[in-house]
Amino acid sequence: MDVEEFGRRRFAEGAAEDRIIAELAERILAIKGQRISPAYAEAFARAVIEEVKHSSGLAGDLFAFTPAGVNMGEFGVGSRGRGDFYAHRQLARIIGRPEAAVGVDEMDDAGAVAAGGSYIVCTVDGMHSRLSDFPFLAGFHVTRATLRDVYVMGARPVSLLSDIHVADDGDVAKIFDYTAGVSAVGEAMGVPLVTGSTLRIGGDMVLGSRMTGCVGAVGVAEHLTARKEIRPGDVLLMTEGAGGGTIATAAIYSGFPEVVEHTINLHFLDACEALLASDVLNEIHAMTDVTNGGLRGDVYEMAETANCRIAVVEDDLRTLVQPDVLAMLDALRIDYLGVSLDALLIVAPEDAAPAICRVVESAGVAIKEIGYAEEGPPDSVLVVKGEEQPFVPRFRESAYTPVKKVVDTGGRDFPEMKAGVDAAAEAALAKKERILARLRPT
Repeated sequence: MDVEEFGRRRFAEGAAEDRIIAELAERILAIKGQRISPAYAEAFARAVIEEVKHSSGLAGDLFAFTPAGVNMGEFGVGSRGRGDFYAHRQLARIIGRPEAAVGVDEMDDAGAVAAGGSYIVCTVDGMHSRLSDFPFLAGFHVTRATLRDVYVMGARPVSLLSDIHVADDGDVAKIFDYTAGVSAVGEAMGVPLVTGSTLRIGGDMVLGSRMTGCVGAVGVAEHLTARKEIRPGDVLLMTEGAGGGTIATAAIYSGFPEVVEHTINLHFLDACEALLASDVLNEIHAMTDVTNGGLRGDVYEMAETANCRIAVVEDDLRTLVQPDVLAMLDALRIDYLGVSLDALLIVAPEDAAPAICRVVESAGVAIKEIGYAEEGPPDSVLVVKGEEQPFVPRFRESAYTPVKKVVDTGGRDFPEMKAGVDAAAEAALAKKERILARLRPT
């Protein structure tokens, strides 16, 4: 619970100050229980409200922002669908075109800058929010995810960083268990965890035990395999996938805990290590991990970035999903093409495909050809029994928990929300320029 937000909301509703303090004290006691006294809860509530009053109504660039009038959840930010992709493209507008070999505007798995004849690749991934009560799984899967993002750029990871935040009432053991999950992957792949940060979510202002965090990675590459390198005539190859944080979350919260075991593997990373050790890496045009909204989201974004048409043929796709994972998704009516499978997707010239497959298979990982790129407008299609059908991301990724199935119903008009998001992004960009002008006077 965010006690500061509670105070701001009740003031905005016109409630009397004493009433707000009493209500807030009651909620603080409900969460902290026997650990505090009613007198402490009231004193804490009064202090919160005092701070709320002091910090309300401030104006100017340093204190206020232009609201979009659209909430994160209703726009699907973080839910790996159309809304999320659109918001990320606005972030790229605000950041601008950096002096980078691969910049944020290319919507790739990681960014890259040229340095000393090589490329420094950098990326960061947030832990799955629903794994807060399962810290080791959270740390394991986010670390594997961030290493994947370095590998798919053709880079060898050289270091990891970790940032972990636990709310005020969370047990300190959470940061240890999470770090154990991070370190387990790092040590298994020979990539050291070298730095990080540990904080409370919201400091004193957020009650409860919720945990969130991220893991970043830095790598070095000689040959980049970014999405923009995809060419018409290329074929798409995909490895087997058993999922990661998303599949683990679906399994835990839908009554299939035994499926989580299948997500604990290094198949993807082992396949990438084999490719990096082989000359065939130089034949690969692009790589990505099947995560953002599943194959639907990744292929759509790849077509946009590479400015070509991509077709995915469903014939062999289901055979590349770990059988128990696929059985769970089918039982729960979760679209396996719209959820993160954590498979490796490789795009390369057709004549290089056999050699690539041999290298990946030498690491003990199954791989098959699943599609192709061709001339045409940036578009993605799914070929089912010889018939083409649209293959685009939904507003959100496949609803993979009971709560997500509820959230996925209804919603506001997307064009209406986009207008508010556009206006807010434009205002943020204008503010950046104003502050830059102050920092760099002519």
